[in-house]
Amino acid sequence: MERKKVTIHDLQAKKQKGEPFTMVTAYDYPTAVIVDKAGIDAILVGDSLAMVVLGLPNTVSVTMEEMLHHCRAVARGAQYALLVGDMPFMSYQTGPTDAVRNAGRFLKEAGMDVVKLEGGKKMAPIARAIVDAGIPVMGHIGLTPQTISALGGFKVQGKDAAAAQQVIDDALALEDAGCFAIVLEAIPDRLAKIITERLSIPTIGIGAGPHCDGQVLVTHDMVGLFDRFVPKFVKRYVNVHDQMVEALRQFKAEVENRTFPGPEHCFTIKDEVLERLY
Repeated sequence: MERKKVTIHDLQAKKQKGEPFTMVTAYDYPTAVIVDKAGIDAILVGDSLAMVVLGLPNTVSVTMEEMLHHCRAVARGAQYALLVGDMPFMSYQTGPTDAVRNAGRFLKEAGMDVVKLEGGKKMAPIARAIVDAGIPVMGHIGLTPQTISALGGFKVQGKDAAAAQQVIDDALALEDAGCFAIVLEAIPDRLAKIITERLSIPTIGIGAGPHCDGQVLVTHDMVGLFDRFVPKFVKRYVNVHDQMVEALRQFKAEVENRTFPGPEHCFTIKDEVLERLY
């Protein structure tokens, strides 16, 4: 069966049909190719690349130019998945003019299909301005890593009644602003269920339980490529980190004992040609 490019309407249709969908991160061409082959619905070029690719302590310091650079690489590798460009810190918080201009760069310069931004009611006017410019917006509420200092660390959000109501209000505000979907990060599963049932647009959970319309994970977490820490909500499906270390150790040993490269890895030259060289 021939695959078609995934659109925002496909994700919305899945919500209506009760069919879960998937999103994972990719930050480079080869990962995008692999993710696309696996049939994942959406690829997020997340600002998490600051930590898992660039080795930075958090997501705050990644720049627009760095995000666009990685987005372009992903766009070259993925043909089918919906491509989501993550707007970095201070690329949209400074006002609607900057937000629209920078959001447009993700589509015009980097090949993304949509953009994602963090924040609830306070960011709803910014989201609306981007949507009004013809750029689809995915929201992101709950634990918002770009404002981790204000949140007091990587903590579950919406645990008491007032905080839970705030998350609900944030979700409704983003829906009203025209967002086509919303990421719910690190909130109680039953709160995510309430939000998912109240919204007409899809919810995408990360640490938000099984009731969301879709699920997203950082690929480096789920395949064991990022070993600094593993969040509680991550399931590690394979440990590529250990496999790569073992492969490199084997390469080192084979070079040192001269078993690599072997004859099968070498190019040959005819004897008569070789004789002329002496």
